[in-house]
Amino acid sequence: MSEEKLEIGKISKPRFEFRSFGQNFDLAHFRMSRLSVPIPEKVWERHSDEIYIISRTNDINNTKIRDGKMDIKTLVQTYQGLEQWNPLMKGEFPMNTEILRNEVFPAFQVSIPPLDKDVYTFDEFMQLIYAHPDLAAVRVHKQRFGYMVNDTICEYAVVLINGARVVTVSSESTEMENILKTLSDLKLEGIENINYLQAIKRVIGMINKPLANE
Repeated sequence: MSEEKLEIGKISKPRFEFRSFGQNFDLAHFRMSRLSVPIPEKVWERHSDEIYIISRTNDINNTKIRDGKMDIKTLVQTYQGLEQWNPLMKGEFPMNTEILRNEVFPAFQVSIPPLDKDVYTFDEFMQLIYAHPDLAAVRVHKQRFGYMVNDTICEYAVVLINGARVVTVSSESTEMENILKTLSDLKLEGIENINYLQAIKRVIGMINKPLANE
């Protein structure tokens, strides 16, 4: 079976992903920039502001909101240290109560608060999150720099998590072998693979663990 040709910003079959967070990935970023093939100018540098909904009781469903739209991904499997994620749901505000009751809050794996309206605006939904003892809304700003190494989509990003600055590097592909080669080329072998959920929980103190090279 031939490998799928990846394109940054395009939808493909479920990808495997390596990602890590810390204070310094300058060497990996330098090598990433040197080894990258040319990529479209629109992904050289991107900025976004997002809200991640973090749950004390959930580590498999990743929920973020950007531009009034909600995106939930679920962890399918971890293999050879790499994670594979699939879309679980997409929605936008105002959001029907049945979606919140049957899809969104179950993904958080927490008790469902009383929902006495038919439809919830973004602000009304956020009030439910702020009031819930097991949930936190975390503001995340991303400055992302895109690359393509060994046919894997790579990224170096400066991330502000509720204002706390960290950096992250990643490599993702439908082909695990390409990611493993890229990790070797970028001198990232042996670095812990963690996702945004885990990183945010560590930064806000919900998990008592450090990030890489802290």
